[in-house]
Amino acid sequence: MARFTIDLSLLKKNRDFRNLWLSSFISFLGSMITYVAIPFQIKQLTHSYLAVGLVGAVELVPLIVFGLYGGVLADSMDRKKLIWATEASALVLTSILVINSMQSHPHLTLIYIVTGLFAAVDGLQRPSANAILPRLVGHADLPAASAIMGLRSQFGAVVGPAIGGIIIASFTVTVGYTADALTFILSLIFLFKVKAVPPSDSAEKPSLDGLKEGLRYAVSRQDLLGTYLIDLAAMFFAIPVALIPFWADYLGAPWALGLLYAAGTVGSLLVVLTSGWVPKYKFHGRAIILAAIGWGIAITCAGLVRSLPLVLLFLALAGASDEVSALFRSTIWNQTIPDELRGRLAGIELLSYSVGPIAGQLRAASIASVSSLSFSVTTGGITCVIAVVLLAIFLPKLRRYDVETNEFAIQERINRKSE
Repeated sequence: MARFTIDLSLLKKNRDFRNLWLSSFISFLGSMITYVAIPFQIKQLTHSYLAVGLVGAVELVPLIVFGLYGGVLADSMDRKKLIWATEASALVLTSILVINSMQSHPHLTLIYIVTGLFAAVDGLQRPSANAILPRLVGHADLPAASAIMGLRSQFGAVVGPAIGGIIIASFTVTVGYTADALTFILSLIFLFKVKAVPPSDSAEKPSLDGLKEGLRYAVSRQDLLGTYLIDLAAMFFAIPVALIPFWADYLGAPWALGLLYAAGTVGSLLVVLTSGWVPKYKFHGRAIILAAIGWGIAITCAGLVRSLPLVLLFLALAGASDEVSALFRSTIWNQTIPDELRGRLAGIELLSYSVGPIAGQLRAASIASVSSLSFSVTTGGITCVIAVVLLAIFLPKLRRYDVETNEFAIQERINRKSE
């Protein structure tokens, strides 16, 4: 079993990585509470599929614009300072939600505005949060670092929504938002202890030309572009998150709201905890493709049944498939992209794994509003499988990706050894 157990040694031997992990874990845990609270509050105010799905629509443009700009900033300024500034901004936004929720008639429009601002802040932060890893850990440790960061995400995504569901059911959304605000304060304390990560000596000032250079690099590599397109297709067609507040009622189990949110991440967490094999498997592209197909099949099955235990099982299998894809995508990104481009490419990556889910929420809610929840989930899963298979056919370099022979992976190993 030792071959499959996640390697946590980096948390012990690398102080900066440990503090970054603690900061992001605490912050993410709180954000998952708000992740449940916002759609729940909108559902309570409107009782509308489209009103909940609109959350994705208001996030989309800010995430695209600020995600790309955040990638440019990550290559031209201290990545640690940018993460700290955006964490502080998120604290302010969460405080606004707290105050709004305390009103006798909370303002729905304000919730949408704050949601859009959250997306902008997230877009600015995540490229630096992703690009900072290769500067804090060695090249050979990057797969293990990705798995440990995945443990943070998946454990937080299991526990956070569950805590959020309990808080909302037992108290109010105000208490949920307040808990999130407190986690940001703790996160800032740990983040302060992380060393500075200044830009490289060759870094240029943020510019449109710099962004174009990053886009050209991404398009020039079919293996890299394939990781973005596969994930976009999987998330756009088969993400069912916007339907979860209604799915609990559909299954006759409103008390299971937190379980439905957490089910996918239970599967993801199990994969992370048994990810010791990931650094040893060299065909990363093949793993991404098969995992995306598995995601689509599991989502299809979840939409076909009306039994809570079976829905939870299939959502857990979907989450496990998605985490396999995520681990290998992040490994390809961190092991093959030059540091001077890492921030800009992280901005593009942010769009691939965030825009898909956001647009997918709107797609799922729109279809459910004119048909049914089951039809929306099932057809989305089927379409996902078809789209991934077609992309795999037209992306031979992704299918054949081998970390031992890939020219970009070899070059980055050489570059890191010479540092």
